[in-house]
Amino acid sequence: MKLNLFEKFDWSQLGTTILTRVIQLVLISLLFYFLNFFGQKLINKGMDHYAHLEQTSNNRSDTLKSLLKNILRYTLMIFYIYTILSLFGIPVGTLVASAGIVSLAIGLGAQGFVNDVVTGFFILFEQQFQVADYVQIGDITGTVSAVGIRTTQIRSFDGTLHFIPNRNITIVSNFSRGQRQQVINLRLDPTTDLKKLETILTPINQDVFKETKDLLTEPQLLGANLLANGDLVYQIQITASQGMDIPMQRLLIGKYLPALKAAGINLPQSLLNLQ
Repeated sequence: MKLNLFEKFDWSQLGTTILTRVIQLVLISLLFYFLNFFGQKLINKGMDHYAHLEQTSNNRSDTLKSLLKNILRYTLMIFYIYTILSLFGIPVGTLVASAGIVSLAIGLGAQGFVNDVVTGFFILFEQQFQVADYVQIGDITGTVSAVGIRTTQIRSFDGTLHFIPNRNITIVSNFSRGQRQQVINLRLDPTTDLKKLETILTPINQDVFKETKDLLTEPQLLGANLLANGDLVYQIQITASQGMDIPMQRLLIGKYLPALKAAGINLPQSLLNLQ
């Protein structure tokens, strides 16, 4: 009896059905692949055209590209999954309508996703930061690598890539906006000859100011001062172009130290304090 059922089974029909489903699956996958491919090309072209017309910065254009590409990717993925389930005869609408408890759990879990998306749009339209900005978010400091629909990516100086959910972004310190004045504090020995110190620092400041366009004004010698922790320091104030304050600090310090050492001016250990 079992053998008769086995022999009567229409294997050709089964093979045809499987082959048809596989071909449909491949065609649907290719369709969504090309939709994503050409969609991203269109976003790149549209944002480049928008940046040219509105004369916006490349950073803002890259930020918009990143966000729109994420939206496209998530949207296509949802429709792709829905299409595949429908292809295999799974009643997606019935499952969603009947699975009350599951739907409630998914809904509660999706609250964080919705918060991420809403916060991401506010970050974008309020221009809190853009791709390539140097920022501090919470305890994380680094350069904005990407702004997505759900997360923002920050790359630290050591190369670590941090993924921060947008809903966790509450206070942002953006170091790439406008001109930043920084003060270099050189710790002093109380016996240091300040006049001699200034004669060494002044020509260095003048030369660096002439050599680079990233210093907006010549570094100013503010003089000796006593910090709250009791350190005696000599302060130099610099005004650098956007995002160049730290490189300019490093450049000046790299020139100060050998010149002071060559002149016989000894600075205490832990000699630098940057503000």
